[in-house]
Amino acid sequence: MRLSTSIHYTQGYRRMAEEVVELEKAGVDTFWFAESYSVDSVSAMGYYAALTDRATLASGILNIYSRTPAALAMTAAGLDELSQGRFMLGLGASGPQVIEGFHGVTFDAPVTRLRETVDVCHQVWQREQKLEYTGRTIQIPVPAGAGSGLGKPLKLINHPLRAHIPIALATLGRQSVEMTAEIADAWLPAFFMPEGAHSVWGDALQRGQEKRDPNRAPLAIYAGGPVAIGDNLTQLRAQARPRIALYIGGMGAKDKNFYNQIFRQYGFTDEAETIAQLYLSGRKDAAAAAIPEHFIETTSLIGSPGYVRDRLTQYRAAGVTDLHVSFMGTTRAERVRHCDTLKNMIEQF
Repeated sequence: MRLSTSIHYTQGYRRMAEEVVELEKAGVDTFWFAESYSVDSVSAMGYYAALTDRATLASGILNIYSRTPAALAMTAAGLDELSQGRFMLGLGASGPQVIEGFHGVTFDAPVTRLRETVDVCHQVWQREQKLEYTGRTIQIPVPAGAGSGLGKPLKLINHPLRAHIPIALATLGRQSVEMTAEIADAWLPAFFMPEGAHSVWGDALQRGQEKRDPNRAPLAIYAGGPVAIGDNLTQLRAQARPRIALYIGGMGAKDKNFYNQIFRQYGFTDEAETIAQLYLSGRKDAAAAAIPEHFIETTSLIGSPGYVRDRLTQYRAAGVTDLHVSFMGTTRAERVRHCDTLKNMIEQF
């Protein structure tokens, strides 16, 4: 089991530089760089490519609407070269509020567009022929009669460092998760609860894996939670409540919140409804308090060493290959210490 963590734009990409270097030394194998509708993560990953030596740098997540598929492929090729083969392209659909409200692009056919974007990226990197693609959502070049008529097929000028750059997909719905298990190198699910994940995604993962090229490596699964290892730390679990309430209660429209739907599929139907109502009415603290304690406990690695070891066992039994965590602590030294302790636990498994 490998170890990964996210570097978030709210933390300040430049301000986190020294901590990232220390976390890499302490054992982090993958750093994910968030973007959302804040500062772009691509420039940050270029910066960190020069500061790190070993860890994979992954976009977590670039949406498939605001950049063209060819631009995503070019970006990945550039970052892979700068990092000397340590880049992973994380892709996702985001949601209609961000895509249409911030980027001004129609949010349509997300599963099909995600699959076709992956297809285009592979064609660009392989450079076997000039790029031509006729899909349901993507047509390259622009079809006759739809543009100037001057577009022509082209091939990426540079030879990429790798003809196959790993692709991770952030998906939640059963159809998109099935596709992920079929075509992706890695899966980055949200709100992964080891004891309930199989009931939500098990069938979809199996269907996708049955269609997967048998010559490919198994799908890597990145999931975990907040980490703080020691005695008398369980009160820190409550710090996860506001973020969970944001996603379950306020991430997306009331009738189109993918995270709320996953929470319902875990069996928290009434709680999901209550959290959404409270959050959307402005009662955010009450929404956070309404999150079931059982969910907080089972998606956390905060507690004694014995408790954390038990959670690691549950994550591994659920198929998690890469423990994706956030390190708790008010100081850099605390967070790095938790990283070092957790890495030692993983290596002892």
